[in-house]
Amino acid sequence: MFKFLFDSDTWQEIYGGIRKNKTRTIITIIGVLWGIFLLVVLLGAARGMENNFKNLFGDFATNSVFMWAQRTDKPFKGFQEGRRIRLTTKDIEVLKSEFKDIKYLAPRSQTSTNIINGFKTGEFSISGDYPVLDKVQKKDLIYGRFINENDITNKSKVIVIEETAYKQLFEKNEFPIGQYVIADNINYKVVGVYKRGNIGIDGDAAYIPFTTFQQIYNRGNYIDWMMVTGDTGVDIKQLESDIKLTLKNLHKVDPEDNRAFGSFNLAVQINKVTGFLTGMQFLTWFVGIATLIAGVFAIGNILLITVKERTKEIGIRRALGATPIEIRQQVVLESVFLTTVAGMLGIVFGGLILFLIDTTLGSGPDPTLLNPTVNIPIILFAFFILVVLGTLIGLIPAYMATLVKPIEALREE
Repeated sequence: MFKFLFDSDTWQEIYGGIRKNKTRTIITIIGVLWGIFLLVVLLGAARGMENNFKNLFGDFATNSVFMWAQRTDKPFKGFQEGRRIRLTTKDIEVLKSEFKDIKYLAPRSQTSTNIINGFKTGEFSISGDYPVLDKVQKKDLIYGRFINENDITNKSKVIVIEETAYKQLFEKNEFPIGQYVIADNINYKVVGVYKRGNIGIDGDAAYIPFTTFQQIYNRGNYIDWMMVTGDTGVDIKQLESDIKLTLKNLHKVDPEDNRAFGSFNLAVQINKVTGFLTGMQFLTWFVGIATLIAGVFAIGNILLITVKERTKEIGIRRALGATPIEIRQQVVLESVFLTTVAGMLGIVFGGLILFLIDTTLGSGPDPTLLNPTVNIPIILFAFFILVVLGTLIGLIPAYMATLVKPIEALREE
């Protein structure tokens, strides 16, 4: 077999057969090329969408739900419909003690005000938070640090500002850490500057310790909303439902009241997108492999026609002593050669298209497809499948070629 493979006469015959049918050969190669090209591009695009999705939600603990209080929708235990409910720090303590599946629980309060630095000013939201927020919604710090436990205990007047606020309140390249800004007539020491994430639910927020926020804005033990993150593997949707039921209990709300507490389940939304991406990948593989198979069958059909056209040639070779195995090997080798060339060209063109997509759609502040690539093992696997299919499909015309009898072939011509 290997001797036959490296025999120059074998390749000359293959080249001669391809050269005689240039148009047919080109059409055949394009059919297979298009299949693996489509597979590479679709897989790369699907990966780009997945990367973009991960980039968007990379700052968040994805198994999370946001919850807040609203007004009641039903009268209950002497309370009228439309009663306003307010979450408290006591609710947080109860939830922490009752739900062991909660990994992080971040109570939050927020307001808007002007922040001043000398003659520069800007309107921003100020959020009172605990250090745990940095675990639920990771901050990309440019300078300094985030709020820590000492800030909470000492009710420190420190502030962490967003990059936009830094650019608006400070001179270019001015080091902000240790300097003071004013908000609602209170001096705050800047301890950190962070870069806003792709999804900034707080906007251009500045963060101060939760205890400081309570004291300055006279909020008592009330909170505006909270972020709850479940442990790995916890059904966050069920946890959300259980927490709401507990809160209804604490605030004497009808268990059937669906308006008293609002929520946004980030995990459910992420699972929807993840399911869509999984479906896209399945569809990509299905379409790509189906196109590959169609192209490979086209090679088989072309070779069958070629065998028919070369009946006399095959008959002469048989008459001169060529064995059925040698005839079969040549036809199979021609099939594998065409498949390999088409596959390599498809991979190259697919890679070029992905490069162009990355250059145009994968750059800028809001990329559509981020780093659309395909793993090398996947490419090799697809190429291997292509060559195997090319070999198998080549066995059919190869078998037909071995059925040609020298005398009948010469008589037919």
